[in-house]
Amino acid sequence: MNKPLSALSRRQFIVGVTGTSLVLGLGSSLGGCQPDQAASDLATTGGSDVFSPVVWFEIDSAGAILMNIVRAEMGQHVGTALAQIIADELGAAWTDVSIRHVDTDPKWGYMVTGGSWSVHTSFKQLSQAGAAGRMVLAEAGARLLGVDPASCSVEGSRVASGASSVTFADIIQAGDISRTFTQDELDAMPIKAPADRRIIGLDLPALDVPAKSDGSAQYGLDVSRPGMVYGIPLVPPTRYGSKVLGIDETAATSLPGYLGALPIEDPTDTLQGWVVVAAETMPIALKAARAVQVQWQAGETREVSESDLWAEGLRLAQDPASGTVVVDDGEIDAAIADAATKLDATYRTATALHFTLEPQNAVVEFNEAGQCHIFAGNQWQSLILPLLAQVLDLPETEIVIHQQYLGGGYGRRLFGDQMIPAALAARALGRPLKLIFGREEDSVFDCARSPTVCTFTASFDNAGALSGVDHAAVAGWPTLAMAPGFMAPGVPGEGKFDPFSISGAEHWYTLPAHRVRAINNELAQRTFLPGWLRAVGSGWTGWGVESFMDEIAHQLGEDPVAFRLRLLDGAGKNAGGEGSTVGGAARLRGVLVDVANRSGWGRDMPPNEGLGVAVCHGQERGMPTWIACVAQVAVTPETGAVAVRKLWQTIDVGTVVNPSGAMAQAEGAALWGLSLALHEGAQFEAGQVKERNLDTYKPLRMSDVPELDIVFVESDAFPSGLGEPPLIPVAPAIGNAIFAATGQRVRDLPIRLA
Repeated sequence: MNKPLSALSRRQFIVGVTGTSLVLGLGSSLGGCQPDQAASDLATTGGSDVFSPVVWFEIDSAGAILMNIVRAEMGQHVGTALAQIIADELGAAWTDVSIRHVDTDPKWGYMVTGGSWSVHTSFKQLSQAGAAGRMVLAEAGARLLGVDPASCSVEGSRVASGASSVTFADIIQAGDISRTFTQDELDAMPIKAPADRRIIGLDLPALDVPAKSDGSAQYGLDVSRPGMVYGIPLVPPTRYGSKVLGIDETAATSLPGYLGALPIEDPTDTLQGWVVVAAETMPIALKAARAVQVQWQAGETREVSESDLWAEGLRLAQDPASGTVVVDDGEIDAAIADAATKLDATYRTATALHFTLEPQNAVVEFNEAGQCHIFAGNQWQSLILPLLAQVLDLPETEIVIHQQYLGGGYGRRLFGDQMIPAALAARALGRPLKLIFGREEDSVFDCARSPTVCTFTASFDNAGALSGVDHAAVAGWPTLAMAPGFMAPGVPGEGKFDPFSISGAEHWYTLPAHRVRAINNELAQRTFLPGWLRAVGSGWTGWGVESFMDEIAHQLGEDPVAFRLRLLDGAGKNAGGEGSTVGGAARLRGVLVDVANRSGWGRDMPPNEGLGVAVCHGQERGMPTWIACVAQVAVTPETGAVAVRKLWQTIDVGTVVNPSGAMAQAEGAALWGLSLALHEGAQFEAGQVKERNLDTYKPLRMSDVPELDIVFVESDAFPSGLGEPPLIPVAPAIGNAIFAATGQRVRDLPIRLA
């Protein structure tokens, strides 16, 4: 998906009075989902409560404004930012605003939280919703005041004309509001100029923090239902192909409250060879899970190791006929054939786990009518609902996911596959069931970030000038496994590839010739379920691209910053276009110049210390976030230990809706980039990940956190995303700094002492 999701949306807008509330709704759909209910089917008169598709906010007779948030909350405070967008255009008083994270319902349209899309894809439609609401309130307020609406201003939840004003509450109580907007009217709806904004850009406290602080916020693990029992999953030895040959419950049957060991028969084969142990209480369920013995027949990947996956990746990368061409600029074959010299390099990343603080869980309850109610935290409800419908042989409308706070998502909860065994077990028992994964089971069940291999060949002509770069990237593809409808066509329309697994490879440097192939590691695809992990493909393509750019600069004898600036000329396709791409490579130049100046690039460094640089444009070329990063590292010569002293980042994300929230996102992503660079890495062994808990899988520790110096470029440009992009340039900046300090080039992540 190379263009932003907002480009795929269509919208309808209806305003009216329902009871004592003003409800404003904006329907939207994305490619592949069902269209919204037609405008002709919806009520357009006051006093009706039947129009409800994607109702973004409502105002009650007391003037309280409730924002309905369809994005998942996993620590990024997304509801606050989205509420600020609406509130600013509406002319609301922030003290009147509250938020509600909604459950699944067809009226909400397509529900997904990922890809750093939330603010970017919502900004225009929520702004127009707020602006339309402001127009209606101004007209209704003007009638109460007996003045021309053109004389009215709307701010602080009041409509004012001169010295006279009425509150939103006054207007709602009067009840004389009814208006329908056509699609064309909504598209033409003007929104405020940046200079007129009053709430966007304010450092407002996140609205979800009080509940999280006082313990009233409910996560999936907190849910309890009347008559609920508990389930513990017994995960098979391979993700695919495992079969249950026998279950020995002898040691568990004497436990009080033991309900049985249930083999899970998933008609979609998403889960294969699973067993759920159920009991009346959690302690008994845990004891029973240890007591029950399952005899499995493991699948064909039971002997696959990390080295096997890397070896297959290298084999595929070196096969010129493999994969799908996604970038084909210039005559790369001729450049390589005519090269006076060439530079080759292979960059790899190890398996990485999401390791969310809250392990996977779900509570499932079937009511007397046979409807399935699921209580869990999920990032992509519109992805898992159709699968659940197949699993349970129910219409999607008979399944409701009650959204809970997520104790970490990072892409792991985009799928929601933990709901499958919970739902099947609950239905088999005829009682509400809470399924809880232990940490080890959660790690084995994880949709891991695939181990990857990227190969590069740079060609240089007889004059020593760079003439082209050939790049191949091999990985397991999450989109192929979980959302094949989002696979993209190759160049020129041949083949398919996972766009999320090659993001970042089509960079903004101008090269004489450039080719990129995206290649699926079919062995990885058969061994585990590849997942989307924060920044997805950019996490490995960025590692390779930006490290190899340093290698090219060194080959040419050029300063790494000067070399990048020379290639960021904004020529041709790199000039940029509309939306967040405005300015193109010139904006990437701007952040690079700034971070170089702030970090003192080019200064003399102490012995065994170095500065390294890297840039990125976020994940998707169609919605770039422009970032430049400099890392300062110190290497202990005797041991090879690497310490990151400081990270500088300059970020141009366009309009920053909530500065403190944006900074938290940037800091968190940058630190995870550091964690993936130096600390995090798992190994497949015997078909499963070997590292399953914090004794062996070791993320960044507080003692290793460096000084962070992150700044945002002041900008009125269309906002892009921040959840993931700041992660991307950290690892290559560290790798390049290690080279500057030692002359040693590192090409594998995580960077180990060996």
